[in-house]
Amino acid sequence: MYKQIIRRILFCFDPEKVHYFTFSLIRIVSKIPGFSFLFRAIYEVNDKRLETEVFGLKFKNPVGLAAGFDKDATLYKELSNFGFGYIEIGTLTPKGQEGNPKKRLFRLKEDKAIINRMGFNNQGVLNAVEKLKKNNGVLIGGNIGKNKLTPNEDAIIDYEICFDVLYDYVDYFVVNVSSPNTPNLRELQEKEPLTKLLQTLQSENLAKPKQKPILLKIAPDLTDTQLLDIIDIVVETKIAGVIATNTTLSREGLTSENKVETGGMSGLPLRNRSTEVIRFLSEKSNKAFPIIGVGGINSAEDAIEKLEAGASLIQIYTGFIYEGPALIKSINKKILEKL
Repeated sequence: MYKQIIRRILFCFDPEKVHYFTFSLIRIVSKIPGFSFLFRAIYEVNDKRLETEVFGLKFKNPVGLAAGFDKDATLYKELSNFGFGYIEIGTLTPKGQEGNPKKRLFRLKEDKAIINRMGFNNQGVLNAVEKLKKNNGVLIGGNIGKNKLTPNEDAIIDYEICFDVLYDYVDYFVVNVSSPNTPNLRELQEKEPLTKLLQTLQSENLAKPKQKPILLKIAPDLTDTQLLDIIDIVVETKIAGVIATNTTLSREGLTSENKVETGGMSGLPLRNRSTEVIRFLSEKSNKAFPIIGVGGINSAEDAIEKLEAGASLIQIYTGFIYEGPALIKSINKKILEKL
């Protein structure tokens, strides 16, 4: 029903407007008595064999919603009713910001892809915390970044602010230095500044009464040499793991008219490169740390490919938009078949 009817209607309109319309619709429908239960009955796969323990946290299943969909922690409870094992919010910055000028979100329907140049649009970390105070059992990841106007030499301060404010309200953290839509942000992926940033956050983490896992989200556009540096940095700083991968600047193989738009591309064309990065990190590190695999998962088979390449957990975003919530159920059922 989703692909045959709902998606066709939604895809007739501007993607960013559709995103907010869909949010409002899900929120309204979820308030109708019985509908949250109905969503769970349709989409959840409740099986103890799906439970996965990674970096000290127990996930009811390995399928999560990637950051960028629910930036401000507005709809995490309602979205969890579609069968996700966890929800990653953000990217959040210390101060709210509008992001880049519109139009900034583009569908590439022929390629089952999306290009975005949103630019960390969010209402700020304090706003998100007020919503997270109402959380009752949803496992939450907090994806954090820096404000656009913060120079790279002061970026650590922004990440520290987000870490401290969110600490009591998320289960794990993701350090995002790999978005292509904030000027010069990817420079922070270089070995020296990245090591310093992660060491600083780990020092703060170790000073807390209970440590929270810190993960690093990396770009798919890194060279093998840079990926080897990432392995060294993760091992040296003792962070919990890596999320591979963020969106790509590559346009290789695209056929859609919108391929000329600037920004990060996500979706099916990213599948192979994301899997390559996961396999490289897993093999070259000798599975020294967990990896969350994300990028181009449009089917249950795509998800299994990520897991077999070395991912411990997976996340979806663009696949959720193109395939609908049934994708989550099909992935979890396929995982059970493989056990």
